[in-house]
Amino acid sequence: MSRVQHITVPESDEGSRLDRWFKRLFPHIPHGRVEKILRKGELRVDGKRAKGNLRLEAGQSVRVPPLPDPSEIKKTAPVNADDVAFMRGLIIHESEDFYALNKPAGLAVQGGTKTTRHIDGLLPALGEGCRLVHRLDRDTSGVLLIAKNAAAAARLGKAFAHRKAEKIYWGVSNGVPHPKEGEIKGYIAKGQLDNRFGKINEGKELMVAVRHGAPNAKYAKTLYRVVTASGKRAAWVVMQPLTGRTHQLRLHMQLLGSPLVGDPRYMTDRDSPGGLDERLHLHARSLTLPQENNKELYLEAPLPEHFVRAFDRLGFDAKMPIAPLDEEP
Repeated sequence: MSRVQHITVPESDEGSRLDRWFKRLFPHIPHGRVEKILRKGELRVDGKRAKGNLRLEAGQSVRVPPLPDPSEIKKTAPVNADDVAFMRGLIIHESEDFYALNKPAGLAVQGGTKTTRHIDGLLPALGEGCRLVHRLDRDTSGVLLIAKNAAAAARLGKAFAHRKAEKIYWGVSNGVPHPKEGEIKGYIAKGQLDNRFGKINEGKELMVAVRHGAPNAKYAKTLYRVVTASGKRAAWVVMQPLTGRTHQLRLHMQLLGSPLVGDPRYMTDRDSPGGLDERLHLHARSLTLPQENNKELYLEAPLPEHFVRAFDRLGFDAKMPIAPLDEEP
């Protein structure tokens, strides 16, 4: 049996339901046990009783009561050989504490309505006790960290919460952002997708820009730079989120007048560049983590096939040197 833990919610988990967040960190605890812990008020947020559907905020402290060790819980059915081969094939780096995966586009990180196959459910293929450190959207590819145990998840989560993990994303935009480099910041909140672009997604949830003080408004800031452009129709954009809000990069690119190619929610009335796949062109290219002795670990995920095809068609050279976004190019 473990001791009482107090876990600080990282920015990467902002907006997560308390019950689902708990299950990601402690997947060996059965659902019925989680419900009982909540009913008894043993799982508390900032010292207060909370319901399972509470949406967490970065920086909140969650009290976790003593829990049984995985060895004390009835084992679930083992994953099959295909799952093991699939998950092992995604690994781009392995350390004593974690795996770094190159998550493919189209595979959800967590389950949900009508989502039965996802990274979280496949974690047993990597070993007992593995758990998510952060998340990527279903259609975003790239670097995803998987901790090998709860202690590693807590340490890595703090690196994200304290902004010590540097995340760099690559995108292909529909149009060219103006200005071509800088920062975009402001407050965002959940809204509803309208039908102004003739799409069928009206009513789906998405993020929108709001004024400071609006209900549930969260501050979001992104650094960006156009590396190169293909006339006025498309650009290769490098982005560094300094906050970790839901759909932050996708919304910010739309607000710059150049949404990401293939984005079904953050759109424009401009036609998409011809010949490109109808898939979201957003890739978590690299992640730099602080290490002991003031060293850093650089992790990089190869480009997915739809990115490679887009770069070839638009004439972009993926080997082009890119200066850090906090410095002059």
